[in-house]
Order: sequence, then C-alpha cells, then structure tokens
Amino acid sequence: MSLDQITQQMSQRVKPGAIDATVKFDFGDDGQIFVDGNAGTVSNEDSEADCTITISMDNFVALSSGDLDPTTAFMMGKLKVKGNMGVAMKLQSILG
Repeated sequence: MSLDQITQQMSQRVKPGAIDATVKFDFGDDGQIFVDGNAGTVSNEDSEADCTITISMDNFVALSSGDLDPTTAFMMGKLKVKGNMGVAMKLQSILG
C-alpha cells in the first residue's frame, strides 16, 4: 500500500471533530501523514502535531487492518508515541 493510498483512505474516515487534536504518523523515509482532527483534514505535511506516532509503513498497514495489536506494537517498540498519549488512545476511530 502506498502513502497516497493510505492518505486517501484515512481522509475518508476523518470527519471534523473526530478527534480534538492533531496527529502525525511518521513513516520515516516513506513520508508522513498529518491529521487535523479539528478541521477533519488529512495531508502529507510535515507539521508539528499534538501527538506523533512513529511506525514503519508495513506495521501501520498491519495495525490498520487489525493484524497488529496497538498495545503489542507499542510494547515491542514497533510503534513509538511522542507527545499526548491520550490522543493516541483515541485513534481507533480513524484507523479503521
């Protein structure tokens, strides 16, 4: 799955007010996805966010399809959270 495909799918799920924060998914060299939960927008901007989640593209795809448990991914170091952990806990609604 490409960054563009993930961005498009996520933009269909994010509605204004879905989460009252900004989140950045950092895929390293593969790029990033910036979600503005207040405005309901999704882009590939590299902006400062309330919560930044660093994860590989493969692990993100597994996470969003339900093949990787978020808690397990966090404990194994496959997913790193920087910033507001409470925001990270609300992300299930936009991940699928």
